[in-house]
Amino acid sequence: MTDVIAIDARDNVATALRALTPGEPVVVAGATGAVREPIPAGHKVALVGIAAGAPVVKYGSSIGLALAPIAAGAHVHTHNVASTRGRGDLAPAAPPRLAEPHGDAAAPADPEDPAS
Repeated sequence: MTDVIAIDARDNVATALRALTPGEPVVVAGATGAVREPIPAGHKVALVGIAAGAPVVKYGSSIGLALAPIAAGAHVHTHNVASTRGRGDLAPAAPPRLAEPHGDAAAPADPEDPAS
């Protein structure tokens, strides 16, 4: 049985498909590591050491930044990762405003308006 799953070769975390206990081997794409602490089913385990401030990568894209160094085999969750994705419980940020045109890029003059 596969105990963890990583979707993309760039992932530095894998998802536990069952609860993992310290000392258990974690095998992903031929690389083997060991679990350092209890990992609940559905939670992430670090496949490699992740430096503080470095991206946590799942599904080939960053899901957050490490709040502190995360050792290979450690539990990766909200206690040591700051999400960089929308949380879902907060209103979305306002869309960015487009820059106002200026100079020659301004709207064309109205030929009927003597002031333009």
